[in-house]
Amino acid sequence: MKRFFIIVAGAVLAVAAQSALAGGNAAAGKQKSQTCAACHGKTGNSQNAQYPKLAGQYESYIYHALKSYKSGARQNPIMSGMVSNLSDQDMQDLAAYFSSQKPAVQVLPLHKADE
Repeated sequence: MKRFFIIVAGAVLAVAAQSALAGGNAAAGKQKSQTCAACHGKTGNSQNAQYPKLAGQYESYIYHALKSYKSGARQNPIMSGMVSNLSDQDMQDLAAYFSSQKPAVQVLPLHKADE
């Protein structure tokens, strides 16, 4: 009987965790992403290798990264300042938006063989 309750409790916790991540609204995230665009690009496809590409990343990864910057668990002076005023819903919305974007295909220049 104990085993049954442990399994049920685990299932409830798993569903609750998924629900917390499913709260992002991509349309709202697009509106909130204007500040992010300066470094990460409008759709999360940064043109500068210094800044990570967010487009197509897992929603949960982006959300947890933002939370970690806000809590200080992940250190970056720029990102810490950028997330300091974000609510949990803001972070979920941003994660939903960037994860829904298509990653840009990067075309590398061809090198001509030395003749």
